[in-house]
Amino acid sequence: MARLLTLLTDFGTRDSYVAAMKGVIAQIDRTLQSIDLTHDIEPQDVYSARFCLMTAYPYFPPETVHVAVVDPGVGSSRRAIAVQLENGFLVAPDNGLVSGVLSQFSAVAAVELTNSAYWRVAKTSCTFHGRDIFAPVGAHLARGVPLAELGNPIDLHSLIQLSLPNPASTKDGWTGCIQAIDRFGNLITNIPADVLPPRWFVSIAQTRIAGSFTYADRPVGELLALVGSHGFVEIAINCGSAQAALKLAIGTPIKIQNDIL
Repeated sequence: MARLLTLLTDFGTRDSYVAAMKGVIAQIDRTLQSIDLTHDIEPQDVYSARFCLMTAYPYFPPETVHVAVVDPGVGSSRRAIAVQLENGFLVAPDNGLVSGVLSQFSAVAAVELTNSAYWRVAKTSCTFHGRDIFAPVGAHLARGVPLAELGNPIDLHSLIQLSLPNPASTKDGWTGCIQAIDRFGNLITNIPADVLPPRWFVSIAQTRIAGSFTYADRPVGELLALVGSHGFVEIAINCGSAQAALKLAIGTPIKIQNDIL
């Protein structure tokens, strides 16, 4: 049975880029099933793509092939890669996009996509590797082509990591940073729920934000912090945008402190 495919890009849906990728997949095997994770990543926002791929990955069947293309370095010397995990595959540029998934799930092997027999054409566009390399490789993987046939093996430790500071414990809590901002303007940190004390608050940009359980725990328009469905602490405004109010960006440091009062 063919594997399921997913697609994640920053291409949007106004242009024909996503359709071109799907057309290439159908040319290889029109029976392959693909699911769109999202095509609304902001242009060149590898950090948000990393987060979206990481948080969607666990909900797909084993052996799913995830094709992710947010690729500011397209046409440059950056590597095109495929990674086999214990429960799935990733096909993407080697720019940190897959690092979120790899921080949570064990990889088995990785290759650089050097075998042009599995590309759409041997002479690819310098601006559209999503169509010419990543989509066809993903389709061939979904049809059962072994990872090793797609290119030269590479050291898993050589894969690019994005430069987000890891969460760290302190004498009175944890430090971390904002790792993503969703369409509601919620500021999603990289601090997981399982390190939280029973009572806690967020300290960010000289602002103290009380920990809550739901958005409705605070009045409309008021800042709050809570654990989102993704399992990370996020900063939000009940019926509003924390990003618009605080004007903070991905990578901004935050602190979580034990509220002993």
